[in-house]
Amino acid sequence: MARPWMGAVVWAGLALGACGGTLGCKLFEKKAPPPPPPPEVKVAAVLQRDLPVYVEAIGQTRGSTEVEVRSRVEGIVESVDFREGNPVKKGDLLYTIDPRPYEAALAQSKGKLAEAQAQQARARQDVVRYEPLVAKNAISRMEYETAVAVERAAVAATAAAAAAVESAQIDLGYTRVTAPEDGLAGRTEVYRGSLVGKGGSTLLTHLSQVDPIHVRFTIPEKDYLFYARRREARGATAETPSVPFELVLADGSVHPAKGTMVFTDRNVDPTTGTILMEAAFPNPARIVRPGQYARVRAAVDFKNGAILVPQRAVLETQGTYSVAVVKADSTIDLRMVTPSTRLGSLWVIDSGLTAGDKIVVEGLQKVRPGIKVNPQAVTIDEGNSSGASPAAAPAVAGK
Repeated sequence: MARPWMGAVVWAGLALGACGGTLGCKLFEKKAPPPPPPPEVKVAAVLQRDLPVYVEAIGQTRGSTEVEVRSRVEGIVESVDFREGNPVKKGDLLYTIDPRPYEAALAQSKGKLAEAQAQQARARQDVVRYEPLVAKNAISRMEYETAVAVERAAVAATAAAAAAVESAQIDLGYTRVTAPEDGLAGRTEVYRGSLVGKGGSTLLTHLSQVDPIHVRFTIPEKDYLFYARRREARGATAETPSVPFELVLADGSVHPAKGTMVFTDRNVDPTTGTILMEAAFPNPARIVRPGQYARVRAAVDFKNGAILVPQRAVLETQGTYSVAVVKADSTIDLRMVTPSTRLGSLWVIDSGLTAGDKIVVEGLQKVRPGIKVNPQAVTIDEGNSSGASPAAAPAVAGK
């Protein structure tokens, strides 16, 4: 016997099955997620500036004069009379070597000189006495000539004794070691009680003149030829001032005083194809010391309307460089560029960008060619815009 409620269930199932293709699908169908919003990136317009272009070389500082102070006599060091690392003046006492042996030698040589002088006086008296006698035939001419020869020998002996006295005085003077020039004294190599000069001159200390300070560096032969010819084309002569140089120190700071070229080597090193050069920089505060790492650079050209971008905005892939340019429709165009020189945190771009282009400066990891982005305008921090310098370019030939 059929129950009334079973019929109701059957009719409900049939009704649900009948709307399965319309309402049922709408009830149970999954909705697709909305597309993600365009990635937000920071965008800035490229900079355009008129810039001096620098070329540079790596070098090392050295004193304008470098002196090795050595002992010239043998003896025991009695005292070290200077403070290491401090400036000294020409003639300042640096070391005292025990002078007593040389004082004794001087006294002995003076005694021999006195003896020689006495012998010379006696020989002279004999010549004076014999001269009238030989004229009267009171003595033989042989005796007179012997007296003359003895006098000449006495004169020579006196001269030799006088030279020995002078040599002893010089040696005694060397027991006081003085500064040969103004400069900066280095650390001492010997101390009180040390024996110096045994078997040769002993190095005592170094003395460097650091005002001006010099920087030695090398440049490739081809670059030297290029800039030397360029200097000649400008009508440069020996009297023409050389291109001013800048000195960039290890911490990135620029030495306040400009430098000039003072030396270009006579030959190119055939093993490296480079030529040695040296520039001088005023250093009155003695901040720059010998042996420091330094970069020397000189402005050799002027780039009009240079395009600059932050270095972080340039992508490098297997030696190729690209920049993400944001087009007018906010889509990305990955453009190949040719960077040339660096200017602080900026890079000068030779080709691939034009004035007015807007580039991605932050968020490069979010973009790919053709993608739409949400650009947020920012301004490029120019930082130090005094000039452009290549990462590893040679210095200009100064003369």
